[in-house]
Amino acid sequence: MSYLNKIKILNKEEKKQIEEKLKEQFGINEILGLLIESRTDRILLFQGNLNEKQIQKLERTLPIEKVGVYFATKIISENKIRLSIEGTQILKGQIKKNIFELNEQQAKEWMMGRELEIKTGKSDFLIMKYKDNFLGTGKASELKIGNFIPKNRRLKNQETPSI
Repeated sequence: MSYLNKIKILNKEEKKQIEEKLKEQFGINEILGLLIESRTDRILLFQGNLNEKQIQKLERTLPIEKVGVYFATKIISENKIRLSIEGTQILKGQIKKNIFELNEQQAKEWMMGRELEIKTGKSDFLIMKYKDNFLGTGKASELKIGNFIPKNRRLKNQETPSI
């Protein structure tokens, strides 16, 4: 399927490929809703009442840049999917592997946007979790876990989160 304007609704095969990657990486079985890809390799999840044809018709009328919630990013160079904070929260009931449990201090550091200097023994994307809260995805390397929390969503030093 081609881009009409700035978004592309993934067909069944493309969605299946994303689901297979997520199953491999995190144990996720199924994504309910339409997956929509932007030109920036961001994947949006739409679970509203409009079907694919209605969204396409609307897009021909209005310049749609985003429909749904930012769900994940395709990391083409690594053939991986990095879930957003919302993506981890939406799928929290299905995530079964590559979960990194944070303690309270680590969770505070994470939410401030800091990398965690932790040797995990992995070199992959990890789902960051504190108690029952899913806090996005980090990238583990030999000596640290890289943080992808956007600057505008980070806690400031003086804030005390009630995580």
